Amino acid sequence: MDQVAGRLRDKSAVITALGAMSGTSLDGVDAALIDTDGVTIFGFGRTAYRAYTDAERAVLRAALGQWSGPDLPPADAVVMGAHRAVLSEFPDAEVVGFHGQTVAHAPRQQGTLQIGDGTALAYDLGRPVVWDFRSADVELGGEGAPLAPFFHFACAKWMGASEPIAFLNLGGVGNLTWVDATCARPEDAGALLAFDTGPANAPVNDLMQSRLGLAFDRDGALASRGTVETGALELFLAEPYFARIPPKSLDRNDFGEMIGLVGELSDADAAATLTAMCAAGVAQAMEHCPRPPTKVLVTGGGRLNPVLMKMLEVSLDCPVVPVEQVGLDGDMLEAQAFAYLAVRVARGLPTSCPGTTGVRAAVGGGTVSLP
Repeated sequence: MDQVAGRLRDKSAVITALGAMSGTSLDGVDAALIDTDGVTIFGFGRTAYRAYTDAERAVLRAALGQWSGPDLPPADAVVMGAHRAVLSEFPDAEVVGFHGQTVAHAPRQQGTLQIGDGTALAYDLGRPVVWDFRSADVELGGEGAPLAPFFHFACAKWMGASEPIAFLNLGGVGNLTWVDATCARPEDAGALLAFDTGPANAPVNDLMQSRLGLAFDRDGALASRGTVETGALELFLAEPYFARIPPKSLDRNDFGEMIGLVGELSDADAAATLTAMCAAGVAQAMEHCPRPPTKVLVTGGGRLNPVLMKMLEVSLDCPVVPVEQVGLDGDMLEAQAFAYLAVRVARGLPTSCPGTTGVRAAVGGGTVSLP
């Protein structure tokens, strides 16, 4: 362990880091290895996925929006058990980036809450675990989200991007990262702009669960049979959030009234309308970009929904493609991001800046727990 700690402190050493992500879509835990010094990506490694069962997902849903109370310990047990199971499959990892599970996020009010204990996980796995990535950013006036943009900057460098590009993550909530990779560092002025675009898969997933007992609209099959209710879409776009200047972020349960807006529609029309709301939020978000991106690279589960992707292609003025087109893994990008951020935290490098979260100055969050 002393040798690993020494390698983490040595900023020239390339570290094999393991990242884990359990997102607001509540599908399961992604895990992925990368090789990095916290600045440059030297390679991508093995990945794994551990799905939540229906029963586990129900426990997690009960905890959403809760800051305290009896629903949190059972949810914490689900999160820890799932992470132990999948992360133990990677004995070659030198450090682990553990995001935990966000259950509540209100940075201007109570703060942000991710359940899961990184110290206990370090003991269980027998290696350093970096966790609690968001608290320091919120304490310094930031939104605490999104946190993947510094990794997106490294990916753009890895790609050799010479023109502005955008990464669009469509998980439970949508978020956009505009990147100018000609800048030297992610914290440099003008290198990054990042913010949440609006609800993405979460409202459709909740609709499918409540009406049909299904986890999500596979391949957009239900939405493809429906018609968008334009009145509901207009009410959605009238929300003040869309006029706010970024950086800005959302909780999974923000815009909860969306389900109410489609409450009297058929299943297919409701799914089509909620899907259109996601695309419309992204179109509104593009207006905030400093310069139009030359390409939008889509990651997260939303890229697998052909109805949503077609809506984005129609509404945006540049190519919209899955990140796989440039050699990245859209299922694992966020897990890889927390592997990358873990090394940055261990080496005292910033993980967010004014352009990504609105924090007052570039800050490195995270807690390092040793086994």
